Parts: sequence; structure tokens; C-alpha cells
Amino acid sequence: MAEPEIAARYDLRGLKCPLPVLKTRKRMASLDPGALVWVETSDPLAVVDIPHFCSEYGHRLLETRTVEGGHQFLIEKGS
Repeated sequence: MAEPEIAARYDLRGLKCPLPVLKTRKRMASLDPGALVWVETSDPLAVVDIPHFCSEYGHRLLETRTVEGGHQFLIEKGS
């Protein structure tokens, strides 16, 4: 099975709440439904904020990774 194509990667390290969610929402607005986006953050609150954002806006949080200095989130844009 082929690896799915990632539409965008957002490096939001260094930004504090609520900026990672606000910038993710703004950038995802122009993507087509089903687009996959990796978001990387260093804000410890992102592990709460990003899942809440996905739930609130109808996106699917496909994966969460803990990485050195923060977290990465794979999001599928909803309709």
C-alpha cells in the first residue's frame, strides 16, 4: 500500500497557546477535504488543544507523536 501524500507540514515550534491552533486552522482552510497535514509544536498544551481543535472542526487526528522538544500531529482535514 502506497504512503499517503502529505499536503502540508507546519512547523509551529516556539509558538505558545493559542497560536499553534489558530495558525493550523488558518492554513488548513485552503486545503481540500481529506488533505493530510503534519503539525509540529513545542507548546506542551498542544496535546490538549490540537485534539480539541480537530474534534471541534470535524477533522480527524490520525496520529500523535512525542518527539524531542514537543509533539507532532497528523491531521486529516474534514469536509
